[in-house]
Amino acid sequence: MEPQSLPLSGIRVLEFGHAVLGPTCGLVLADLGAEVIKIERPHDGDDTRRLAGFGMGYFPFFNRNKKSLAVDIKTARGRKLIYRLARGADVLVENFAPGTMDRLGYSYTALAELNPALIYCALKGFLDGPYARRLALDEVVQMMSGLAYMTGPPGQPLRAGASLIDIMGGVYGALGVLAALRERDTTGLGQLVQSALFETAAFVMGHHMAYAALAGAPVPPMPARVSAWAVYRTFATGDDDQVFVGVTSDKQWRRFCQTFGRPDLLADPRLVNNAERVAARDWLLPELERMLAALSTAEVLHRCAEAELPFALVARPEDLFDDPHLRASGGLLETNLPGGEQIGLPRLPLALGSHELALRLHPPVVGEHTWPLLAELGYSEAELSNLQEDGVITMAAPRIARERSA
Repeated sequence: MEPQSLPLSGIRVLEFGHAVLGPTCGLVLADLGAEVIKIERPHDGDDTRRLAGFGMGYFPFFNRNKKSLAVDIKTARGRKLIYRLARGADVLVENFAPGTMDRLGYSYTALAELNPALIYCALKGFLDGPYARRLALDEVVQMMSGLAYMTGPPGQPLRAGASLIDIMGGVYGALGVLAALRERDTTGLGQLVQSALFETAAFVMGHHMAYAALAGAPVPPMPARVSAWAVYRTFATGDDDQVFVGVTSDKQWRRFCQTFGRPDLLADPRLVNNAERVAARDWLLPELERMLAALSTAEVLHRCAEAELPFALVARPEDLFDDPHLRASGGLLETNLPGGEQIGLPRLPLALGSHELALRLHPPVVGEHTWPLLAELGYSEAELSNLQEDGVITMAAPRIARERSA
């Protein structure tokens, strides 16, 4: 589907993003159809292109549907170039350390003078307040907010198994940009939009804060909580897999007992309702453990589906590549990795009318779009060659060849 048919078609975004927070915001806007121009350093580009460990997945996932403009934003000539771009931009997204954009000459005040309609989205560790100048990371604010405390067992705080707050902070930033675009339709003016990691983490913890106030007692970590339902946990199967099974109503309990062939449990007067089943957990759960451990994984899953229960095989991230639902629904976008391999990565989790929020551009090589973007601004071939020779910009050679032959 052509980009013109997407909701944010015609919106130009300059993304000064790195790691996860800023690139997530840019990804959401790009998938919705905006032209997102990723500003990178010349030559080696974004640091996440070279990260090891879990960081290896950052660039391929968070940078699809973007164009790469490689420019040295610390130089006077690079700054002049950015100013020219900013005059025609709709949105700027940045997640540099506090004060960095101001020091480089790209503050909201400076760019709003050039383009009063610019929406400037600053993504930081903290909003204004005593912590505003502190550096923050996803894991830092998970510790500060109580999320790590809630995730691990008592005395063992544990960060969530994904960059949850970075990603959510970026999504909230994109939400703010959409609201500012809507307001600009009325006023004609842009504005400063801010989202922050700590405030995002605090928002996630809001319902636990409300619980603490109502209960009048410290909140127990999730592994130590008393579940509201008697059957709501993982069980081992005969194949040594783990399956989560939830029984959250009396109707589900009846279906559970009937499907698993346990009329004795259904008739037991000690298990008539959920409250009584919760009181019987000490002997009920070991009985269910023995029952499910005698069955194969396939049989447990089949019976849970037949009983219309909430259930799940405990999966690993790599299992999602072959998930039948994601495959059948088109939930994975075949994306090029840096080495040339192509894999399916999750699309934006939205269904938006008849729009196809597809992959339009693979994650770019460094400077892949420098030539066409700057040529569009009026730079001549000689000027671009001179800027590249002086190290101000990087133009990807294959892209240059294609543009020259077009």
